Amino acid sequence: MQNKNLIIDGRKIAEAIKDEIALTIFNSKERRPSLAIILVGERPDSELYVNLKEREAKKVGIDTHSYRLEDGTSEKELLSVIDFLNKDEAVDAILLQLPLPAHLNADKMVAAINPLKDADGFHPQHPAYVSSPVISAVDYIVRNYKIQGRACVFFRSLAFAQPLKDRLQSLGLAVDLLAVSEKEDPRSDRLLCGRLSQVSRKANLIVTALGLPGFLNQEYLQPETVIVDVGITKEENKVYGDVDFNAVIKKAAAITPVPGGIGPMTIAFLFQNVLEIYRHR
Repeated sequence: MQNKNLIIDGRKIAEAIKDEIALTIFNSKERRPSLAIILVGERPDSELYVNLKEREAKKVGIDTHSYRLEDGTSEKELLSVIDFLNKDEAVDAILLQLPLPAHLNADKMVAAINPLKDADGFHPQHPAYVSSPVISAVDYIVRNYKIQGRACVFFRSLAFAQPLKDRLQSLGLAVDLLAVSEKEDPRSDRLLCGRLSQVSRKANLIVTALGLPGFLNQEYLQPETVIVDVGITKEENKVYGDVDFNAVIKKAAAITPVPGGIGPMTIAFLFQNVLEIYRHR
């Protein structure tokens, strides 16, 4: 890496991707792509994300149809909505906004989506032309910043970490996965911090997705490390990432800020998935 302290502008990257999508749709003589969005419950952050996706989708020429369900929606009711959308020929792609209320099994609900309509790429049998938007965003950064060597991934869910590991390995990186359970917090556990940082300090790329505001500081990285901050926490109307930005900015080679980093990129790659699904239908 030649440029020190480089802030990766996710908004700028996303706008370039969305411009290409919009041009493709504009030049198409067929109908516009259609995306159905299912939102269960009244989480403010999920409501915010859905509104943002709807607004941005319109800008690129994707039609959206929202299905907002009450927090107490039963598994049977949600499965019925998913089944309806699976069978609806007017719907190209389906997005189930996560997380779901605690009484609903997210894995089961995602598995009920027709894999050929899965906009998020979470279905275990999704086609090769669809990829998790987060993984696509990390892939973009690795390729465009020519990152080589070793990667380290801090994660809660193996369902997220394993596909990311597979993608990073396909790009030629060695990968260390560092699991941190919901009960663990390296901000207050020095032994845990030491165990994790001993591994992460060997990495040329660090990806963190824990939802622990500001936990990742200079202890966790070697100089010239690229940091991708996927962890997002909302507290008192402010959004925080996993990275202590001011603490690491002078040491890292490049970093995705929160907000304005991975978030906008994932929306752009979500639309890229919708376009690919639309093309293959």
